[in-house]
Amino acid sequence: MGAPARKQLAYYKLAHYIFSVNNIDLERSLGFLLNDVSRLMRQRFDERARGLGLTRAQWRVLRHLRQYQGIKQRSLAEILEVETVTLGRHIDRLEDAGWVERRRDPADRRVWRLHLAEKSQPTIDALTDLSGEVREFALTGLSKVDREGLISALLHMKDNLTTMPASPGLVAQPGTVGNVTTKKAKKANVV
Repeated sequence: MGAPARKQLAYYKLAHYIFSVNNIDLERSLGFLLNDVSRLMRQRFDERARGLGLTRAQWRVLRHLRQYQGIKQRSLAEILEVETVTLGRHIDRLEDAGWVERRRDPADRRVWRLHLAEKSQPTIDALTDLSGEVREFALTGLSKVDREGLISALLHMKDNLTTMPASPGLVAQPGTVGNVTTKKAKKANVV
């Protein structure tokens, strides 16, 4: 049995155990449902994006660079919630392929600022369109009101979880849990 099959078997064993213990319907379990929808959206996106020559991780880097053109590499790593070394490897590959340019910071020559190369714009546009297609397909059958309600509920849950203390008795510090994009991204180009 290969590693993917063992991983899937472990997933199903865990799911069965949780169902047995809690006697809940996994099809309606919020955590399982969010995970399954997210996984399926990633799979459908990957299936459609293969021909463009970028991985999903590289696409995420390019997409964020489009929004934060000229950002420091370390700040981008914080936004993406990856290690600086991991992002550095992605940037190396993207730079070698001509998608990204590293430029010295005029104020501090030790710092690299990241910029999209001109050739990346049409591909980012194509990937953005693909992402929109997958999202629209996933939302097929939901009214505009239902879609807005879903987004509002998810944003509310995200806000709740971002401010949730790490353990009982501790107060969460902004930027220490949850998605760092909101707080750190705003100052990423300034720092």
